[in-house]
Amino acid sequence: MPQEEKASIISQTVSKYGGKLMSYIRPKVKNTEDAEDILQEVWYQFSSITNLSEIVNVGGWLYRVTANKITDKYRKKKTENLEDFVYEDEDGSFSIKDILLLDESAGPEVKMFQDEIWKKLFEALDELPEKQRLVYVENELNDKTLQEIANEQGENIKTIISRKNYAVKHLRNRLRRLYEDLNS
Repeated sequence: MPQEEKASIISQTVSKYGGKLMSYIRPKVKNTEDAEDILQEVWYQFSSITNLSEIVNVGGWLYRVTANKITDKYRKKKTENLEDFVYEDEDGSFSIKDILLLDESAGPEVKMFQDEIWKKLFEALDELPEKQRLVYVENELNDKTLQEIANEQGENIKTIISRKNYAVKHLRNRLRRLYEDLNS
């Protein structure tokens, strides 16, 4: 298939299905960014096909691939991340990650609070069994996916997800106590 013809088919398909697919994805994911990422992955996979004319039902193919990408996103995101540590009080909510990422110009109190959170986080991590700690650190601090960790350790992905979940429960409990102590 000539490159111009392929580009034309891709362009027409994006015009015809782009809005419909976004409407299909958006209610099934946490935010618009995730929806856009999924849609981009679908278009990338579609544009990677050598002979687009071999797809009998383009709409059906697109929806099936989109559904698979949504499922993949949930598998990857099944465990909690630092940004999921959100606490609410009468002033609203704040995220542990938001505080940790504030720059030092926010003031000495914030710096002290950040230092205390990091200290407590690492103390709590030290209390975990080694395998749970390793999964959490590799995923959260070294930005490895749970699948990458499973592959490196020669473990089943469900085992890695379970270890991450146990670590998160422990850390959430410990950081909740810190939050309560700091606000009492």
